[in-house]
Amino acid sequence: MTLSMYQASVPVFVRMLGNLSGLLDKAAAYAEARKIDPAVLLNARLYPDMLPLAKQIQIAADFAKATSARLAGIDVPKYEDNETSFAEFKARIDKTLAFVKSVQLAQIDGSENRDINITVAGNPMSFKGMAYLLHFALPNFYFHLTTAYDILRHNGVEIGKRDFIGAP
Repeated sequence: MTLSMYQASVPVFVRMLGNLSGLLDKAAAYAEARKIDPAVLLNARLYPDMLPLAKQIQIAADFAKATSARLAGIDVPKYEDNETSFAEFKARIDKTLAFVKSVQLAQIDGSENRDINITVAGNPMSFKGMAYLLHFALPNFYFHLTTAYDILRHNGVEIGKRDFIGAP
């Protein structure tokens, strides 16, 4: 049995975004129980030159929706990046999940050799579909998910590996 482009993308995004939403539930409960302004956590960084939690969440969602759309050969939905609360970030994740789940297997499977052309920090980049997914999109998606987890854990939110990976 072979692993399809769809199986390597959409189910991964769905599972991990669901787990991220669960992390945000725990972060909101933590902030409320300890009388911490949620903005403190949403603006927290691991290091001054790194992006804050809020941006990590946005970028993780962006990679899920953009990768799904690009592999399917459809337009990438645009979001405003104006979330300021845990509830708004959870709504962004929900909106992203709805989009990702709407992309069908038939749209993505066979995209291994699809040309993917993007611009990152003003630099044009070109990939074939499989290289884009495996060597660019998934590593970036996991980087931002992991950084979001690390920011929350570093700030005392009681989360662990099971929260990040999810139940088997």
